[in-house]
Amino acid sequence: MEEIWRMLYRAAMERINPRQISSFIEAGGVAAALLTDKGNLYTGVCIDTACSLGMCAERNAIANMITCGEHTVHKLVCVRKDGSVGYPCGACREALMQLDPEHPAMEILTGLDPIQTVTLAQLLPHWWGYSR
Repeated sequence: MEEIWRMLYRAAMERINPRQISSFIEAGGVAAALLTDKGNLYTGVCIDTACSLGMCAERNAIANMITCGEHTVHKLVCVRKDGSVGYPCGACREALMQLDPEHPAMEILTGLDPIQTVTLAQLLPHWWGYSR
């Protein structure tokens, strides 16, 4: 199991490439890698815009996954340009939760040495959709 997390971490780190796209957009300072229930890996980078219409790395990876016909995330890793792992923001947590009824059990990497994880349900214990 540890090797899967390290593989996801490496895949995300390979996408880190902070750059100025235009005077209004920066990209690549954060990257995410996710593993689907079918065993496929998708990545994405953050796109930060001056008007707040950007996209987090996690939602970019989700968009890539959906584009390829999948919708169930099994594991997620998010890394910053310094190599540290991070938690998905509230909007990304919400998007992940709404995507699939299995997502409360999905795992998110929170520490690399040693490997530490949380479930999405732990990050959103009182999610509004549970009452539906």
